[in-house]
Amino acid sequence: MQKGTINVQTENIFPIIKKFLYSDHEIFMRELVSNAVDATQKLKTLASMDKVKGELGDLTIHIEVDKANKLLKVIDRGIGMTGEEVDKYINQIALSSAEDFVKKYKGKSDADKNALIGHFGLGFYSSFMVANKVEIQTKTYKKGGPTKAVQWECDGSPNYTLTEIDKEERGTEIILHIADDSLEFLEEHRILELLKKYSKFLPIPIQFGMEKISEKTGKKDKDGNDEYKEVEKPRIINNTKPAWTQKPSDLTDEDYKNFYRELYPMNFEEPLFHIHLNVDYPFNLTGILYFPKVKKNIEVQRDKIQLYSNQVFVTDSVEGIVPDFLTLMHGVLDSPDIPLNVSRSYLQSDSNVKKISNHIMKKVSDKLEEIFKNNREEFEQKWDDIKVFIQYGMISEPKFYDRAEKFVLFKNVDGKCFTFDEYKKHIEKTQTDKDKKLVYLYTTDVDEQHAFIESAKSRGYDVLEMSGVIENHFINTLEQKFENTSFARVDADTIDKIIKKDEDQPSKLSEKEQETLKPVFEKFAKKENYTIIFESLSEKDQPVIITQPEFMRRMKDMSKLGGGMDYMGTMPDAYNLVVNSNHKVVSEILKEKDNKKQEKLVKQVTDLAKLSQNLLKGQELTDFINRSVDIISK
Repeated sequence: MQKGTINVQTENIFPIIKKFLYSDHEIFMRELVSNAVDATQKLKTLASMDKVKGELGDLTIHIEVDKANKLLKVIDRGIGMTGEEVDKYINQIALSSAEDFVKKYKGKSDADKNALIGHFGLGFYSSFMVANKVEIQTKTYKKGGPTKAVQWECDGSPNYTLTEIDKEERGTEIILHIADDSLEFLEEHRILELLKKYSKFLPIPIQFGMEKISEKTGKKDKDGNDEYKEVEKPRIINNTKPAWTQKPSDLTDEDYKNFYRELYPMNFEEPLFHIHLNVDYPFNLTGILYFPKVKKNIEVQRDKIQLYSNQVFVTDSVEGIVPDFLTLMHGVLDSPDIPLNVSRSYLQSDSNVKKISNHIMKKVSDKLEEIFKNNREEFEQKWDDIKVFIQYGMISEPKFYDRAEKFVLFKNVDGKCFTFDEYKKHIEKTQTDKDKKLVYLYTTDVDEQHAFIESAKSRGYDVLEMSGVIENHFINTLEQKFENTSFARVDADTIDKIIKKDEDQPSKLSEKEQETLKPVFEKFAKKENYTIIFESLSEKDQPVIITQPEFMRRMKDMSKLGGGMDYMGTMPDAYNLVVNSNHKVVSEILKEKDNKKQEKLVKQVTDLAKLSQNLLKGQELTDFINRSVDIISK
């Protein structure tokens, strides 16, 4: 038997490990299983080089729980260790940086604390976060020499024992004596949860317990249907050959869909399409990214990309690691060039990660352009589902904007799609104002703004449908990129004012008559903070129209999304009440000598305008309905 003291130069390392990872002590399972997989992979590599004699046998890693004795075991049949190797790798190397570890631990954030485990070779020692004693029983694959099996024991103090034992099979068994404050890790459901989180795609089979499954008996029932029986089989946690590790040529569309269901069993919507990544220079990267149907709430979409390093789960919070708009995608990224045990702040500044990020962005844009060129009809059919993703990318990433210009679409209220160049040609003859500026009209709600859309279309103008969740930000980006161009919502003003044509309609009301009528309208507009404007519109236009200044409305909409200035949300809405001086009803209001009747008519046409903008509610709406019935009955 060998006794000794683990090389700890400063304070005892074990209480620190237990304390500093208390908030995330489940990480021990990832570390121990990853070590077991690594030992098994090394054995397979040596066997392929003819350095291992005999059959390898079953290499399944076993996780066992002995609740009665408070034991948790991780058992592999990998390369194992000799006594000398245990002394070297467990007692010396793993904690040779203990002093640096203690210094760097102090004052660190939780994320950085977690990163320090692997950085200092402390993966195995993370087991002391949940155990008050840890045993290692191990036998090397090597034949001859000092190859007897050994047992290492440590109770969480710097003292350990190393003894020779009898062990028939090669490999390593880690035995954790679970501490009283960590008994949750003796519960089957908890271990199952951790294994599925960290180990579900590891390349070596991992067994935990048994499971009951239905199996065909080979017999038929009286109706000719297959008979089934319930049998118990070893529960294998992981898919050792996930789709992203296979060649794209070996996979069908159904394979990709099945893998998507494996990743997101609770997501019942099929993805729109996918990208299979496979790069080996200048960095290693594999993975599959899916374009999902983007929900209205962008935040719900995030944290769906799973990041792996050699099939070991790292994180599903990739924000800051990949461009922000890519966090709307679903799928898996795997790269050995992304270290397993580093903090997100490190990842975000790592040069390899930046290269990977740029490559993914290029592959995404290439895929979209390929679909657009090869099957534009399919691309247009899926446009409503992917436009938020593309627009978000164009807003946030200049490189993606330059690529996306080739395939991004405008869609008008008639459902027709145009590229940027196509749409410019479509409207430049009719929607260029007197200052030679091209005016893009758009609607954010076809139903609410229907009257304004029809007014624009009656004049030969085209209206874009831009009702997406981030369209206001997208419009701002386009105004900065497009030359001599402006965007205006179709109800931002009267159409003739928006386009600013030279020819003005002659007014049927003189300026004096307008001044006479203005106070009557102001009486009903004061409490609403409306600005009264008289305009000589077409006789076919409404007698009164309510518009909202484009800048003010757009800033308030962006503020609701968190993109505008904070104070915008507290400012009252500002509207213009535009009186059509050429409408027959307005002339009749002017001629009406009975003040009560005049006020009633003004109130009616004003309420009609408010109704068209969905601004008439509550008591005002009830009064409007009763007044309308009264007018009709007379």
